Amino acid sequence: MKKILLLFLLFNFSNVSASEFVTNFNKEAFLQAQDNGKTVVVYTWNKYCLTCNKQKPILQQAKKDFEDVIFFYIEHTKNKNTVKNLNISFWSTIAVYKNNKEITKAVGLVDKKEIYSLIKKGI
Repeated sequence: MKKILLLFLLFNFSNVSASEFVTNFNKEAFLQAQDNGKTVVVYTWNKYCLTCNKQKPILQQAKKDFEDVIFFYIEHTKNKNTVKNLNISFWSTIAVYKNNKEITKAVGLVDKKEIYSLIKKGI
């Protein structure tokens, strides 16, 4: 029974980590985008997070659908100082910024309509 459970866990975690984002957050680019009046979405994830795995395809599509919005991705556990400075405490957080202010933030959204609605608050 232990072997079956171990195989199950290894299979599921390997699928999650294969679909992770790459951290592309850059503080200077983040600040410059806001100074230029752009809406900025910051998304924090973890490679073992099942919720993050559900959010990924929605955010990939959102990046195509919202061409004027800048998207930054941060691997939460590897960038603790960055997320702390942004006042983000949890994986699977989507935060929207504009004009050097946080407009809105939500944790754990997996519904496309809810995520798109969140992004639209910054437009």
